[in-house]
Amino acid sequence: MSTPTITLTSADASMARFEKQTTRYGSLTMTAGLIFSLFGPIYLVFFSDLQIAPSMIWVAFLAVAATFGVLWIVEPVTYFPILGSAAMYQAFMIGNISNKLLPAAIVAQSSIGAKPGSKRGDLAAVMAICGAATVHLTSLLLFVGVLGTWLVSQVPAEVIDVARLYILPSLMGAVLVQSIVAMKSLRPTIIAIVLALLMNFVVLPAMPAVAMFATALVVIASILVSWVLRDRKALVTNTED
Repeated sequence: MSTPTITLTSADASMARFEKQTTRYGSLTMTAGLIFSLFGPIYLVFFSDLQIAPSMIWVAFLAVAATFGVLWIVEPVTYFPILGSAAMYQAFMIGNISNKLLPAAIVAQSSIGAKPGSKRGDLAAVMAICGAATVHLTSLLLFVGVLGTWLVSQVPAEVIDVARLYILPSLMGAVLVQSIVAMKSLRPTIIAIVLALLMNFVVLPAMPAVAMFATALVVIASILVSWVLRDRKALVTNTED
């Protein structure tokens, strides 16, 4: 029996080459960023008079890991289905993923009708992040570097307090709605919302100690429950097609 031959179109070949190159250079860039970010701490440990002992470094690392370690797993698992591999390198190098880069990617995908996780959606995420980073750097240069002190002095303190209180929740709410519209997956959406509500109004009041891991638990539980309660009929139909 002969082995079937898979013929790649020029678009598939170009996309495969794009993913291979972005993985290669993305890994190199992330490694370089890690090394440069460690130059300051290394200098302080070995070439300053701060007398930092190795035990102090491990205690500090464990303190940070206990607080943010869960995000090292949750964030890549959460963002990858929407951003794709190439945009993931960009996002984790730039930062401000949830409140800037992810909304930009979701809006771009929705604007052109690209499904998150598809090749078209991955390319849209890459271009959206490039645009978001450009706008961010330009606005920082103008409104912070040039006009920052003057603008802050002109804004009333009451307005700043209101902005701090409501801007982030409103932004995250808009991203949530945009994600629901873009994904068009009603069952996993309902499952995730129900589990999040249960975590906030049932689990956390009863067990406040799990607050640090609440996000991770909801994400993992949403994935597992969505998989268990998946629409098997639709999967069978797609397989037959």
